Amino acid sequence: MSEREKKTFRLGEFVTLKRGYDLPVQARGAGAYPVVSSSGVSGSHGAFKVEGPGVVTGRYGTLGEVFYIPGRFWPLNTSLYVQDFKGNDPKFVYYYLQTVLSANFNAAGAVPGVNRNTPHKLKVPKPPEAQQKIAAVLSAYDDLIENNKRRIVVLEKIAEEIYREWFVRMRFPGYEKTKFVKGVPEGWKVSTLGDLANFTMGQSPKSEFYNEAGEGLPFNQGVGTYGDRFPKRITYCSSDGRKAKEHDILFSVRAPVGRLNIADCEMIIGRGLAAIRHKQDLNSYLFYLLKVAFTNEDIIGNGAIFNAVGKNELAKFKLFKPEDNLILKFEEIANRVDRQIELLISSSKCLISTRAFLLPRLLSGKLSVEDLDIRFPSSMQQDMTAA
Repeated sequence: MSEREKKTFRLGEFVTLKRGYDLPVQARGAGAYPVVSSSGVSGSHGAFKVEGPGVVTGRYGTLGEVFYIPGRFWPLNTSLYVQDFKGNDPKFVYYYLQTVLSANFNAAGAVPGVNRNTPHKLKVPKPPEAQQKIAAVLSAYDDLIENNKRRIVVLEKIAEEIYREWFVRMRFPGYEKTKFVKGVPEGWKVSTLGDLANFTMGQSPKSEFYNEAGEGLPFNQGVGTYGDRFPKRITYCSSDGRKAKEHDILFSVRAPVGRLNIADCEMIIGRGLAAIRHKQDLNSYLFYLLKVAFTNEDIIGNGAIFNAVGKNELAKFKLFKPEDNLILKFEEIANRVDRQIELLISSSKCLISTRAFLLPRLLSGKLSVEDLDIRFPSSMQQDMTAA
């Protein structure tokens, strides 16, 4: 046996995978147990099939997306789950499968409806022995990233609630001393979005100018490339086109109308988007105004197949314009919140990049953690016992 062969084995020697179980949507009952498909948690049910912790990957499309489920769950028949960890640490298995499956399968080569024998036969590198230490290091990064996500949600919700309190419920600072005329504070005016903001309507360049090599500016066509707050950088465009400037609000003008993202750099926008900027650069105020006004998507627009909205319709969208001093006061608060959110997103990007750098090195043993003094969370000890 060669040295290389001594360092590899079949994936089926490491874990046993099993196909999930049928559970039509109409058969699902109310409950707390997650239902896990090839794309992750896709609902809940009142019964479970597998005791946690569990690790699940897709059986259809691409193998490589892997999901860790801490408790009891129901894996769907579109997925494969780890039936037997064979004494390995579940959290380590989660990270290990991410690496070996994504390295061996891709969108072009994966077989729809693959059975467990395909990954079981894979020749993969034997992992180092310090499984819990490796899992603890990687989990620390995941925990920080998840914590940032929770903080972002809370911060955005705070700013949105202040907007609703001041400009929807009309309980703004000093409202007790304000005269109201037919339910509207004195001094507020009926206005339009066109009076408040400038618009750039997207227009898609020819597809021959699209690339994923980073040539030109990032290109975004519509909600398909939206992120949680900033759009994903997947496609670039090497030709000039209609642009959104940094901090412009990206507004979807085709189904669904009214979904928002924010441009985090100069970018070219396709016909599914409009770039909107407040005329006095009060974009934090404008973002939460649009977020609240378009909570119910597709409230404006027309189209035979799906809703769409043009520049004139956007410009004519009616709204109340509060007094300037109140808008400026909200902008100051919301802008501080938005800057905190940007810092958290930037921090998460660094954490994700570092984690991606460490993952293959830790799992291959190139970066040793043997001498690190790591205290394991009680949850990890329980995972190991369960396995």
